Amino acid sequence: MTMHPALGAFQRAMGSVSDGAKSVIDAAFAPDAVIQMCHPFGCLKGAEVFDRLIAPLLSAMPDLERRDMITLHGTTPEGQEWVGCMGQYFGTMLRPWLDIPPTGHLTHMRYHEFFRIEDGRVTEAQIIWDIPEVMVQSGAWPMAPQLGKFLATPAPMTQDGLTAQGDGQAAMDHVIAMLTDLCRHPSEGGPEVMQLESYWHPRMNWYGPTGIGTGRGIAGFRNWHQIPFLRAMPDRKLDALGDLMSHWFGQGDYVCETGWPNMRLTLTHDGWMGIAPAGREVLLRSLDFWRLEDGLIRENWVLVDLLDLYAQVGVDVLARMREFNKARCLGPVTLPEGVFV
Repeated sequence: MTMHPALGAFQRAMGSVSDGAKSVIDAAFAPDAVIQMCHPFGCLKGAEVFDRLIAPLLSAMPDLERRDMITLHGTTPEGQEWVGCMGQYFGTMLRPWLDIPPTGHLTHMRYHEFFRIEDGRVTEAQIIWDIPEVMVQSGAWPMAPQLGKFLATPAPMTQDGLTAQGDGQAAMDHVIAMLTDLCRHPSEGGPEVMQLESYWHPRMNWYGPTGIGTGRGIAGFRNWHQIPFLRAMPDRKLDALGDLMSHWFGQGDYVCETGWPNMRLTLTHDGWMGIAPAGREVLLRSLDFWRLEDGLIRENWVLVDLLDLYAQVGVDVLARMREFNKARCLGPVTLPEGVFV
């Protein structure tokens, strides 16, 4: 496994999290680092990472583990050094977290975490945790059912997400060209103007966030995500075509992008995740990883800060969940002796 020198100790400590991880995190993050965290956490400082983020999750899942499945690092075209990680938090959920009821069972939560490195420490981070993934496992998701498949998102099929090497420029050029053509529809014509077959492998997997779900092949991508997405927001604009700022870098067959936000849309029609047309502009935070195979995109991991999107249109998802929780027990779960407690 290839680890970045500035994050190696952090990655090892988070593999099996304990209170001792605090000193490692404090060493890896500059105290005044800007931590852009998904809703409901907001913007934090580096000195707050353990107490505000890790400690509450560790309290809910005392056997918490963090498993990287992709780790990429590189220099962006703007000259910034970034590290991008995709993986899963795992743990037995014995106590509530964010008022999500405990299950007493193994729980998984995907993360996309991007770290900007300066002088050997993290000075900025952009992080999305798939909190709705935990809510679904707890039976506490209060919004519309997702169209795509729900699953614990897998590692790359090639099992090389931790050892990618080489110049990723060709892969990055391919992905940016794909996004450019993607934005031609519907303003310039039907789905054919996106030339999807030129960019995507016929057996591609699109791993979307919980609330949207996973799609297989171009048909799965179109039916379970893109068609309802564009029906609701046909004017979507990506960072590469507008004035929003993203950070791009790649290694070998992998490309990743982080932006806070990186997409501008107007929610004008019905059809996406059960959200009524609000007639207002929204900004999306989307942190993405792509893997190419034989010159085509074979896998695409996408996390969107959906709780923040709902908040922009006046829906507090966590508050809606708490309404359901009035009839549920939120006390700690105690398992019989012989099982981790």
